[in-house]
Amino acid sequence: MESLSYKTVSANKATVQKEWLVVDAEGQNLGRLASKVATLLRGKHKTNYTPHVDCGDNVIVINSEKINLTGNKLEDKTYIRHTGYPGGQRELTAKVMQQKNPALLIEKAVKGMLPKNKLGAQLFRNLNVNVGAEHKHAAQQPKTVNLNEVK
Repeated sequence: MESLSYKTVSANKATVQKEWLVVDAEGQNLGRLASKVATLLRGKHKTNYTPHVDCGDNVIVINSEKINLTGNKLEDKTYIRHTGYPGGQRELTAKVMQQKNPALLIEKAVKGMLPKNKLGAQLFRNLNVNVGAEHKHAAQQPKTVNLNEVK
């Protein structure tokens, strides 16, 4: 065996091909949408996926206010934060958060599915969540992605 007909490709910052993708959240379930968006951000759908490199795409999520939460999650699911002061723990239900800032629901769900390190922080910067069908990234000529076809 003088030469191999195949090689394991390890992507790096110079060889990565990043695209801009648009995902429509209308009628999608929150967790399923978030896991598929996290896969696109991470780059796991590509053949040259490398775990320690940002080889994912830039993802734009539109219509974030039209996301579905199944069961009683609108009333039962709570988001907890702390102000930093004694007794400063605050709670919001998913229903209140969806009324105040629907984009934050998707951002929190996707962020929880990314790695908890510097790479995860970099990947999260590639996510843009918008309320409504308009977005400001038309100059990048993003491709529309049907999430039902993404594995």
